[in-house]
Amino acid sequence: MIRIFSKLQRSIVFLLKMMLYLWILASFFLIMGIENWPLLRINRTSATTLLIFVVVGLGMTAAYGRYDIGKRKSKPIISSLALATAITDIVTELQLSIMNTNVANGLKFNLANIGLLVIVFIVQMTGIIIFVYGGNWLYFKINKPEKCCIVTSSKKSFLEIVKAVGNFKKQYDIAYVRDYREKDLKKVMLKCDTVFIYDVPTSERTEIVEFCYRNLINIYFNPEIADIVEINSKYVILDDVSLISAPVKELSFEQRVIKRTMDIVLSLLALVITSPVLLACAIAIKICDGGKVIFKQQRATKDGRIFAVYKFRTMKEDAAVYSATDDDDRITSVGKVLRKYRLDELPQMLNILKGEMSIVGPRPEMLRNIYIYTKEYPEFEYRLRVKAGLTGYAQIAGKYNTTPKYKLILDLMYIENYSIIKDFKLILQTLIVFFKSDSTEGFAKKLDEDIEKYQSRMDIRL
Repeated sequence: MIRIFSKLQRSIVFLLKMMLYLWILASFFLIMGIENWPLLRINRTSATTLLIFVVVGLGMTAAYGRYDIGKRKSKPIISSLALATAITDIVTELQLSIMNTNVANGLKFNLANIGLLVIVFIVQMTGIIIFVYGGNWLYFKINKPEKCCIVTSSKKSFLEIVKAVGNFKKQYDIAYVRDYREKDLKKVMLKCDTVFIYDVPTSERTEIVEFCYRNLINIYFNPEIADIVEINSKYVILDDVSLISAPVKELSFEQRVIKRTMDIVLSLLALVITSPVLLACAIAIKICDGGKVIFKQQRATKDGRIFAVYKFRTMKEDAAVYSATDDDDRITSVGKVLRKYRLDELPQMLNILKGEMSIVGPRPEMLRNIYIYTKEYPEFEYRLRVKAGLTGYAQIAGKYNTTPKYKLILDLMYIENYSIIKDFKLILQTLIVFFKSDSTEGFAKKLDEDIEKYQSRMDIRL
């Protein structure tokens, strides 16, 4: 009975997904076909346009995220699909305009139908919003939240994981919180559908994972360095002995050449395209307080080499140097806007041209922070195995105030699974950051330890 219900559920999600994608496709062809009548007939123009639309659409949804209702909140899904759809529309419109540049329609290239393209996107967005909110409503109407147990080691760790899991109340119902040393831990876990294991020593974590696996309980746990190394490993057999092979990961000569070429081309292109924005930012900073426009600071890149990173100045001149906090009074009024939209980092295109940074890579930390973080987490220096980057996995998946250990894990995931295709994907995903209201959130001045508010609805023993 459960298997039949599960198949029915997957079929409903698949049907909703196909209906949405057909809505997006049909909106483009039917509305653009008003002035491009060949799109509504079987011919070379319609076939080529359909192929381009489907291929680009699949690529963009792979980069930004698909119609994964039940797994993500509605707003992030809408943002992902909106970006993917907008880029697909624009690329397909460019292709259509090129095909229409011929003897019959005129040999002069003309990017026509901009008004229709806007209408197309509005209609597509209407469908996306309806299908996403409606789909998530239906999914969570059918599926109750998973009953969960959090296994951790301290109150501080508990707060970190409960705030993360608590943001997904429709997916997870946190019923129990236990210290991993509790005697009744296994009895409690057997009452749950899912167990979150957070900040638990590796040996004890392994025992808990094996118990959950044996009893068909879903498992989530935070990875350690050994887990990251294993992600990129291969299974090998030497004679009759099974082994996991984890060779040292370094960029090949070809990868280094391609990455450097990509850095030069994209940074030059970005400087040209954003030149009006760069000028406007510089003028705004100068008008705000008359101080210096560019701020330079010592940072570390590959192999620990020190360089001066360029940024638009967002703080008062001669302000004390430490990571920004919530409601930081050092930040100027113009600086708040620049930081919110990441415009303060645009001058780093010059660092990329000079070869000090790359488009994609771990963010270059302040030297003071590197010393502090490495003292607490010696593995933090592993981030310096590759060149520092303007954007990266930690910037896209995390926040400005993401903990040093989590930044390290995300950066090592990038380093250990490097590929040129992944770089392109991360560059595209950088646009998602602008839709995340917490992406530039400052470091909290103190950790909120108000555990009492959770006591009423959770069985907590820490």
